Amino acid sequence: MNTKSFELGDIVEMKKQHPCGTNEWKVIRMGADVRIKCEGCQHSVMIPRREFAKKMKKVIKAAEPSTEE
Repeated sequence: MNTKSFELGDIVEMKKQHPCGTNEWKVIRMGADVRIKCEGCQHSVMIPRREFAKKMKKVIKAAEPSTEE
């Protein structure tokens, strides 16, 4: 099985479009569940990680790495 990799802060494309018309979501929380926020209307949804991995198409924009020293 091919596992898709995603990180906190990534902008991802989902298979189905949100009712507001956009298909871009930002990953804002990760754990056993993943919370994503719609980039169009700012609505957030929490779904199980396994279900999220199935419904995610690809990472559109990776999060900028933090430069903490």
